[in-house]
Amino acid sequence: MSAVATLPTVKATINGLVVEVPVGTSILDAARRAAVKIPTLCKHKDLLPTAACGLCVVRNKGGPRLLRACCTPLEAGMEIATHDNEIVEVRRSTLELILSNHPAECLTCGRNGECELQSIAADFNIRTDGIKRHVKEQPADRSTGSIILEFEKCIKCGRCLQVCQEMQDVWALSFLERGINTRMAPAGDIALAESPCVKCGQCSAHCPTGAIVENDETAAVWAALHDRDKVCVVQIAPSVRVTVGEAFGLPPGTNLTKKLYSALRRLGFHAVFDTNFSADVTIVEEATEFVQRFVHQRGPLPLITSCCPAWTDFMEKKHWDFIDNFSTAKSPQQMLGVLAKTYYAQQAGIDPAKLVVVSIMPCTAKKYELSRTEEMFASGFKDVDICLTTRELARMLKQSGIDFLALDDGAADSILGEYSGAGTIFGTTGGVMEAALRTAHHYATGQKLGQVEFAAVRGLDGVRTAVIDVGGAKVRVAVAHGLGHVSAVLEQVRQARREGKEPPYHFIEVMACPGGCIGGGGQPYGVDNERRRQRIAGLYQDDRDQAVRCSHENPEVVRLYRDFLGQPNGTKAHELLHTRYTARPLYKR
Repeated sequence: MSAVATLPTVKATINGLVVEVPVGTSILDAARRAAVKIPTLCKHKDLLPTAACGLCVVRNKGGPRLLRACCTPLEAGMEIATHDNEIVEVRRSTLELILSNHPAECLTCGRNGECELQSIAADFNIRTDGIKRHVKEQPADRSTGSIILEFEKCIKCGRCLQVCQEMQDVWALSFLERGINTRMAPAGDIALAESPCVKCGQCSAHCPTGAIVENDETAAVWAALHDRDKVCVVQIAPSVRVTVGEAFGLPPGTNLTKKLYSALRRLGFHAVFDTNFSADVTIVEEATEFVQRFVHQRGPLPLITSCCPAWTDFMEKKHWDFIDNFSTAKSPQQMLGVLAKTYYAQQAGIDPAKLVVVSIMPCTAKKYELSRTEEMFASGFKDVDICLTTRELARMLKQSGIDFLALDDGAADSILGEYSGAGTIFGTTGGVMEAALRTAHHYATGQKLGQVEFAAVRGLDGVRTAVIDVGGAKVRVAVAHGLGHVSAVLEQVRQARREGKEPPYHFIEVMACPGGCIGGGGQPYGVDNERRRQRIAGLYQDDRDQAVRCSHENPEVVRLYRDFLGQPNGTKAHELLHTRYTARPLYKR
């Protein structure tokens, strides 16, 4: 047997504890392995170190200066001290400097109780202003309607810039000016809505303070629920069921679907629907599109998924030459909205003008999607009226006085609530592809799949490719998540076009956020790859738990087409369930 290759390691001590880690491991990460917590405000597990905040300083015995633990590799023989008196005082002084330029608005801040700066200040028992506070007044930017920039609360850690520029390849945010006047702002010092911003919210998910937050619309939902002339209905996105529990102290991935049904009824919603149902409808439409293109050559390949509004926004601004490749199927959020104000309204005998459709989504870009094009008013009304993030829902539940975790399990309204396992995995990267392949296989071959799981499209690699056998035909697929990984995939397609060759892929799935919707910009804070894996595991378990695991086999979906829509991709389906795309400038003028 051959020996298993092992990475070279280094051995050192941290606070007298012997630590052995792979070569190149930072002092910060090595300390975490030794259960030593070194404070930091700029370093995030998703991001490269910038050493911007200065809180992670440590001392190596005999060394002439303090080291920044986030960006300094542990070396053999080091004797690291992390919390001696001098280090603690340096950190305290650094915190006081940061706080001297930070507004004292904790009680009214969107991050109150979930702010990293607030938590570290409490850890250091900072209760008075050590340095006279001087906060430069800057009006907030609310221009997108999805996320809000509160510039006064920025601590210049640089996380949002790294996320926006490198992780997402959007380049909407930058640092302007220099020295003490340095500030975060949209590139060019314009309004965020005029910038390349795609409203993905990854900047807010990674910001340590309240400088970037979602546009909270809970007050509008409360007002609708209290309006006797309105009939409020609600839908919950696939990923929300395995993330909302984190706001109540439960482990990531805990599935709270049935408790959410009960809680939403307690809040006063007339009907509770499940976006998993409309995810199944999306798959029926999208898989039909794919079979028409792949088998019958009725449209260009590759077919590219379109259920992520941040991705469609990004495509219209930067990759508009792929408009003809995009699935015209609306997202599950929008499909359920239009079906609620047409199919459900007819079945329930409710005037659609009185219906208020609220969606609970993992995503800040979903707020933008509500009025993206005129097709989002296909019912004759605004199809979805208000979109809340998972974080906003958690705040509503806490405000309501409902003991959420003590609730009995509830049920969705079956007309738009029953779902398959394929519908639930929509919430993770690769899930849309896998769900579509389950149904496309049936449509292309007429046969029932024996093995419905496609492991090749699962995982957290930024780009995953596979060749899938569909009735003897070889379907080449690609899955990309995090917008920074998309351009390379699309450039391969462009290169094949230029050379007159077949496209390298027949079907491409793109999700704007790392991990897909489980890592969305509106999810509970603290996301990293370990948390993403736990959330994903919760969705895959929900898939395995379902008696029906293919979208086209959902009996309520079958009934919907039989009684209301007619054929998938038919005339009525196109009127209600499909949209269009338009090339748009990167910067608005």
